[in-house]
Amino acid sequence: MAGFNTTIDRLIGVDALHPGEVNRAISEQEYPGGKGLHVAQTIAALGERVQLIGVVDAAHRNMIGRRMSERGVLFHGIEIPDNMRTCFAVQDAQGRITEVLGQGPEIAEKYRTALVQAFRRGVEESELVILSGSLPRGFAANTYAELASHARDAGRRCLIDASGDVLKHALQAQPFLIKPNRDEISSLLGRPVDDLDAAIDAAKELFSRGIAMPVVTMGALGAVAIDASGIWHARIELAQIRNTVGSGDCLLAGITVGIARGMNLEETLRLGVACGAANAQGQETGFVERRAVEALLSQVRVHRLA
Repeated sequence: MAGFNTTIDRLIGVDALHPGEVNRAISEQEYPGGKGLHVAQTIAALGERVQLIGVVDAAHRNMIGRRMSERGVLFHGIEIPDNMRTCFAVQDAQGRITEVLGQGPEIAEKYRTALVQAFRRGVEESELVILSGSLPRGFAANTYAELASHARDAGRRCLIDASGDVLKHALQAQPFLIKPNRDEISSLLGRPVDDLDAAIDAAKELFSRGIAMPVVTMGALGAVAIDASGIWHARIELAQIRNTVGSGDCLLAGITVGIARGMNLEETLRLGVACGAANAQGQETGFVERRAVEALLSQVRVHRLA
């Protein structure tokens, strides 16, 4: 899978966040991050083989490589000469999270080419292909559309999680699946998608445009998905939520595993929502443990809408 824009995520805990004032951390943690990395390590946590292609710098190559190896992900890191992107999340004592997402360096052509070549080699060895997250600066907005077309020509189903112009271009390539959230689908379709009925209409429109399995995520309202079997809605209510950052990535990982295992859409969506919920109950961003997911499966309510 392609998660080109690998990051270093720093989670900082504070008692309370006061903008414009000195804030003292009460905890600090650092993780390899990026949406693609979140998806990959969650797929591996569920027991499936996965490889990830992304950027890395010299200072973090060993740390990221070691973490991915420990978690069962085959990581193909393309080393760039600049410092890789850093993203910060500040969490207060009430659990509220403020994110500051770094933009990262502009990637020179030789490294962009190396990433694409590594992706093409990976397609040949994979059953499913995932394109996840933002693109490093320097890539054209139609990059995912081109990579999705390559995957389709190679006979591989392609799953895309992107936003903005990257998602708009990718839609034209008609990948097997796209997974926009509430804000992303509203921007894509040019109208607010703020309730379940609107999410259903949005998923129907994506399906009519040739997306075989559109999935629209709506936060606490759950997720809507469509395939040839019909329209399904899944939702879970959690008594405790610690950190929702990365839950959409974990949801995509669960859906990917369901597709790979030949599960029907009802059970695939159940697994995806359970993965997203497991992340929301954990402390680390974009990572779940298999036993936590399995414990939540029975709590996910899934029903067919049409």
